[in-house]
Amino acid sequence: MTTTDEVNEPVADDGTKRQFISWVTLALMTTASVASLRPSPSMAIYGLAAIFLYLLPAIVFLLPTALVGAELASGWTGGIYRWVSEALGKPLGFLAVWCQFAMTIAYYPSLLAYVASTFAYVIHPSLAENGLYVAIVIVVIYWTGVWITSRGTKTVAGLSSLGLIIGTLIPGVVLVVLGIVFLAQGNPSEAPMDSGHWLPPWTGLASLVLIVNNFLSYAGMEMNGVHVSSLREPRSEYPRSIFMATGLVLLIFILPALAISWVLPAENTSLTAGLMQAFHAFFSHFGVAWLTKIVGIMVVMAALGGMLTWLSGPAKGLVQLSRQEGYLPPFLQKLNPAGVPQNIMIAQGVVTTLIGVLYAFSSNVSSAYWMFSVITVQIYLIAYLLMFVAVVKLRKSQPDRPRGFVVPAVTLVAGVGFVASACAMVIGFVPPDQFGDGPLWRYLLIVGGGLLILGLVIPLAFLKFRKPHWVHPEYQGARAPVE
Repeated sequence: MTTTDEVNEPVADDGTKRQFISWVTLALMTTASVASLRPSPSMAIYGLAAIFLYLLPAIVFLLPTALVGAELASGWTGGIYRWVSEALGKPLGFLAVWCQFAMTIAYYPSLLAYVASTFAYVIHPSLAENGLYVAIVIVVIYWTGVWITSRGTKTVAGLSSLGLIIGTLIPGVVLVVLGIVFLAQGNPSEAPMDSGHWLPPWTGLASLVLIVNNFLSYAGMEMNGVHVSSLREPRSEYPRSIFMATGLVLLIFILPALAISWVLPAENTSLTAGLMQAFHAFFSHFGVAWLTKIVGIMVVMAALGGMLTWLSGPAKGLVQLSRQEGYLPPFLQKLNPAGVPQNIMIAQGVVTTLIGVLYAFSSNVSSAYWMFSVITVQIYLIAYLLMFVAVVKLRKSQPDRPRGFVVPAVTLVAGVGFVASACAMVIGFVPPDQFGDGPLWRYLLIVGGGLLILGLVIPLAFLKFRKPHWVHPEYQGARAPVE
């Protein structure tokens, strides 16, 4: 995605050319990497209060992560491992990069449960809450994705950008337009739209717990900070870009959520199939129910494209780092002839399959989907907590390090992000009001156990038991011995 003022200009020092992009281009790139329709049903439950529940984490989490990520990316190459390692040591650097990888183990089952429920509207809507059907779809599609990715297929990379238009922007605009026309015809909204419903009803922490999912919705905002050096005036243009991206992301998140709340009662909204429920309701109202299947295919294509482009990325980064530092056993470091870390993807797939099979024994697909979404957020937030601490530490320990962008009031900004992330982790252990029927111990066991095992126990075990010979032969002698 480019704009007319994207040009190449020479760099005087070495004669090489440097590519500049406009702040608008960067804003659109950031929007494409974050915006999605997937979280809309979970926020539609709150009706008009969805605006507040999106704005709050945007202020206390999205903006801090974007600003902090820009400073770190413009000062240190190598991503979160380098940032945390420089500030807090290599073991915590490994923990951060491991969490970026491990969160996908819980993320793929929740993503594919969404795919399964969406695709059900192409086959038969009643399958959307059928646990066995969802489990089969998760297992089959995941392993198909592993097979495609392990062959080194490059064509799937373009699916993510195409998916933004086909599976996000077009369906999102259609949903909102249908909603507006629906209300304009005099039809009543299922959710109250008066000023008395700006805030969600307070019944304790459980009434706000679905806000945790918004932290995952905003995750990745910091990734585009690496492009800050491509701006002509980073100090002034990057904040402008971030605020524009934030506005666009909020529009894409909020408007579809409101449209869903206009046509679906909160108690009947599925967290996995709510988007398709809304399309089906609107299309049926306007006499074009057959369009539901077409939109379902579009949304599924976008989700699958995103899954394929992400499938080997985190694993490949972890394996490359482990070959240099010896964090993983040699078996998990192996690459296939196409250069894909197939062994660790298979190991990841075994766990993903076990999680997916749990859906077959679930009487409530929405509940299972929520729990695995929470585990994903919890694991990812560990990396963000470390990142917020790292930026403050590096500002003090390496104040003279050149940075393309400097966060104003960095301690305050990082502190707000850290506290918000910590609060989101705590709130994640509270079951939401919508799932009050299940036993609390089961919810805590699954969420707490997933966080503890995937986010802490496994990486700490790798650090404790790693051996000097785990360093790949091509890097032997290029680093200090393992302590």
